[in-house]
Amino acid sequence: MKYFNIAGPCNNIKHYMIEASTRLKGVEQLIDTEQYFVIHAARQSGKTTYLHDLTKRLNAGGKYYALYCSLESVQNIVEPEKGIPAIISCLKDSFLTFDIPHGNKFAHSADLTDYVSVLKAELSRICALLDKPLVILFDEADCLSENTLILFLRQLRDGYNSRSFRAFVHSVALVGMRNIRDYKARVRPDSESLGSASPFNIVNKTYTLKNFTKEEIIQLYHQHTTATGQIFETKAIELVWEQTQGQPWLVNAIANEIIVEILQSDYTQPVTTELVNEAIQTIILNRPTHIDSLLERLKEERVRRIIEPIILGNSIINRESDDFLYTRDLGLIREIKSQIEPANPIYSEVIIRKLSSITQDILQEPKYPYQLPRYLKDEHIDMDSLMCDFQQFWREHSEIWLERYEYKEAAPHLILMAFLQRVINGGGQIIREMAAGTYRLDLCLMYEDKKYPIELKIRYGDKYIDEGLKQLICYMDTLGSKEGWLAVFDRRREVAWEDKIYTKKEILDGKTITIVGL
Repeated sequence: MKYFNIAGPCNNIKHYMIEASTRLKGVEQLIDTEQYFVIHAARQSGKTTYLHDLTKRLNAGGKYYALYCSLESVQNIVEPEKGIPAIISCLKDSFLTFDIPHGNKFAHSADLTDYVSVLKAELSRICALLDKPLVILFDEADCLSENTLILFLRQLRDGYNSRSFRAFVHSVALVGMRNIRDYKARVRPDSESLGSASPFNIVNKTYTLKNFTKEEIIQLYHQHTTATGQIFETKAIELVWEQTQGQPWLVNAIANEIIVEILQSDYTQPVTTELVNEAIQTIILNRPTHIDSLLERLKEERVRRIIEPIILGNSIINRESDDFLYTRDLGLIREIKSQIEPANPIYSEVIIRKLSSITQDILQEPKYPYQLPRYLKDEHIDMDSLMCDFQQFWREHSEIWLERYEYKEAAPHLILMAFLQRVINGGGQIIREMAAGTYRLDLCLMYEDKKYPIELKIRYGDKYIDEGLKQLICYMDTLGSKEGWLAVFDRRREVAWEDKIYTKKEILDGKTITIVGL
């Protein structure tokens, strides 16, 4: 029986899968024309599955010898005298694994001390022995660092440029999360120039593996329905699409969580939106390896420089910067309608929970009584009491806690969201809408089908209230709400708390808005 795979490359005998070749067109044409090229995509989006499939197809086609070689084990070996021999060791294993003729002769008596040219020489030597062109698919190529990376690329370039009079690799794919133009970020900052003979100039084309489309999610889930008879309801699939935006690991993980863990492989029960929501919450709370590996990236300064403006709604993000390209290639963000936002709602939720975890952990202490029953009145959340309690909480703790946050500019937003998360845990939901370029963060508390919209603003200039009110009214119109709250953080140190902390109600366009000063 096949299953939804959430660990490692997919195998069409064992797993439900969308053939990766359908998501990437034109690669074999590049190989036919002897090109060197890059494939880049976020982690666990199907790169390795695609490379395994491509290697098999090329070898079965009889036109080429194809070699898959992972360079993951060479990660962080910055010294080329160690890194180049490590790459050669990876290649030796690959030649034997794929049973390439004369593969046992590759680097058999190589002088590894000549690390400046040994890789080029040994690849040239083995290619001269083969009766068909050699194609090498280097997986995890962006693991290489500093001088190892430079020398690896330079030797490939030298071999590429001399192919007209000396045997060398017919076609090379460099595969990883990063585009080749961003490999320079793996080079030490003080290497301002790589010289006139740049090792980055041999790549003809770059490709990226895109997320599943909604139609591909339907196809994937239909494979399970065909095999077991278990139905995925249409609205359930739409919810998976909405929450994952087709990220392959998430699509598989939600299905696996529902079928294996929640339903215990009871195929008689249909997959519903309720089950999808339950699976998503479990994934968010359990933070499996895929999620954790992404969240570790939030500690990196270049990622912070992109994620923090998204939380704040700032538009000052240079789309051509290495920081932006790196964060996008990690799969953490996307561009849509000229805005930059988290790649999907699930990532958005885990990013906020991770960044606000300091406050969430502290709020678990018994001395903090902020839980939902405290604020319930006639099945409604008493938002005025809740926001009043946060004002007091913010006044008492903000100066201490702000210093604990790496994302200091976004700390007010993160602390409020942690506070609200603590209040509604187990009894409601928070919807967050954040994107660079909006100059605000929209929140909506959900409880018993009731909506409580909140707009977050940090005081910039004198028009922040008017702007916030307009933005909140627009958000309330979208939600169909008649009541909303505008939380305004005043970061001016010279202003006394007595002037910062206030509550004021206004009626605008038939809507009741409570302005909460902080």
